[in-house]
Amino acid sequence: MDIKTVSVGNKKLFAFGDIHGCFTELNILIQYLEQNKIIAPDDMVVFLGDYIDRGANSFAVVDLLIDFKYKYPQTYFLKGNHESMFLNFLGFDARKESVFLYNGGLETILSYDIQVGALPETAVHKIPPLHFKFYTELIDILETEEFIFVHGGLDIKRKLSEQVERDTLWIRDEFITKPHEFGKTIIFGHTPFKEIYLDLPYKIGLDTGLVYGNKLTCLEMTEFKYYETALAEQEVVAGKIEKL
Repeated sequence: MDIKTVSVGNKKLFAFGDIHGCFTELNILIQYLEQNKIIAPDDMVVFLGDYIDRGANSFAVVDLLIDFKYKYPQTYFLKGNHESMFLNFLGFDARKESVFLYNGGLETILSYDIQVGALPETAVHKIPPLHFKFYTELIDILETEEFIFVHGGLDIKRKLSEQVERDTLWIRDEFITKPHEFGKTIIFGHTPFKEIYLDLPYKIGLDTGLVYGNKLTCLEMTEFKYYETALAEQEVVAGKIEKL
């Protein structure tokens, strides 16, 4: 289990919810943050996983994220269950190919010009080296002074160091509906909600169902300001969460 610990210090800290191949909305949100000077090159940014699948532009999303990290070096990318399934499709566990395609992977392989039924050794050569590096270096858990970032959630019965990928990528109700004793607020994606899910001080869910017709959310963790853009809309809505 890859657990990375970083210090935020006096920098701003941003977290993005699930993107699922929706390039346009991600690009609009990033441009808004930049044009309004909300984000600075030395700020810290966390993406919570599920960059690909279901939406039509997974290739372009990953390209944009790679470029984003060049501009914002303190950017961290968590592994989502959809990235895990994609790696399986590429040959890490070919037995699970059908699971990936059934869960929106068809749109992803088409964005990489990979044909259905392609052998893993053929498919993997369609992935640009920088993209392959991106997928294979994704983080399982990121911990800061105040927060724990994870894609799906945590098994509340296990210590942080004892978590397993099945839970960090896939867990839902067993984590979402219960308090925990990790001592920090957990920021997660994976499970879509109509609005930001708040269960303070225990957890915050930032998957606001963009690919299902809802919106993409970015939360600035220092002042709890949020920035959201709806699917197929050109505007960004900003607001603030009142912390308890």
